[in-house]
Amino acid sequence: MAAHASMPSKRPVAQQALPSASAAPRLGHESKQRVKASAPQRTTAQGTPSKRPVAAAAPKRTTAQVPQRATRPVAAAAGAAAGTAAIVSYAERMGLRRVPDPLNLNSSVALVMDAQTNEILLGKNDTAVLPIASLTKLMTGVLIADANLPMDEVITITSADVDRLKNSGSRLAVGTRLTRTEALHLAMMSSENRAAHALARTFPGGVERFVELMNQKAAQLGMTDTRFVDPTGLSSLNQSSARDLAILTAASHERPLLRRYTTSPSYELAVGNQVLPYRNSNRLVNSDAWDIGLQKTGFIREAGRCVVMQVNMAGRQLIMVLLDATDVNARLGDAECLRRWVESSLFDGPQHMATASDRS
Repeated sequence: MAAHASMPSKRPVAQQALPSASAAPRLGHESKQRVKASAPQRTTAQGTPSKRPVAAAAPKRTTAQVPQRATRPVAAAAGAAAGTAAIVSYAERMGLRRVPDPLNLNSSVALVMDAQTNEILLGKNDTAVLPIASLTKLMTGVLIADANLPMDEVITITSADVDRLKNSGSRLAVGTRLTRTEALHLAMMSSENRAAHALARTFPGGVERFVELMNQKAAQLGMTDTRFVDPTGLSSLNQSSARDLAILTAASHERPLLRRYTTSPSYELAVGNQVLPYRNSNRLVNSDAWDIGLQKTGFIREAGRCVVMQVNMAGRQLIMVLLDATDVNARLGDAECLRRWVESSLFDGPQHMATASDRS
């Protein structure tokens, strides 16, 4: 049974105490105790109730639920705060990090799902619709991988690829020439914004058509919570839920190019007389403790630190989603916490729901 915590109402109620380890429900037995909570109204980070139908192939919920709070909040206040100097993530303003979960995660949103059965093993605010930052680039990669464009074609970085929304930096100066393959590699591995934008700009029909196709593909996949407005994820209007991101992660994993480039530890790009070294934005790809088939990280202040991964663990293929961790170390810590929980609770010995004490 999986933990699942929903979002709090506008006026937060007192945080519920986490169950003790002895009282925690067990996983993996046919006689599992099912703890359900009412299904709150689906709300986007813009505060508008979603009218989209639930996807026909929604993940199967066969696991226990973490204590939930009242209704899904309206996030208009988060959007209004986006223009302030000290931007706080949408999820933080919505109070999602305060929702208790049995692993005491830092991330506001978490999901662990079996990639083959769609069984949700653990969920925390997994239907919350929030900014997803550079996780957006996975959909950019899906379109490029499927487009049958010449991957050895040279494209040039132009002023149109410069980020004027967040003013993020890039080592790909205007005028840099690289192949479409290299641009995809850097966008997937190092989350290179100019590379991702150039891929969309040089796509037939340009960026506008590319974004249309991103949304069409999301609809085809059944990602009913998802909206894209650019190919990079720099805009906070690129939004999705953890459940939809699990669908996107699984679809991305089906593309060999994306598996290869998202897990590539490093790459050296030759630019004129220079060699620009790039590293993977997720250092877990270098860890012997992890067998990662596909991954993508993301960060803008409105989204917090995010990551999705498809991993092989104890003979099962799992999808992990973490959204809105406070910093890189917190995101890594949450990922390691999920790995330890999966390995100890699901596959070794007596199976149990993890509690906050498991992290100590």
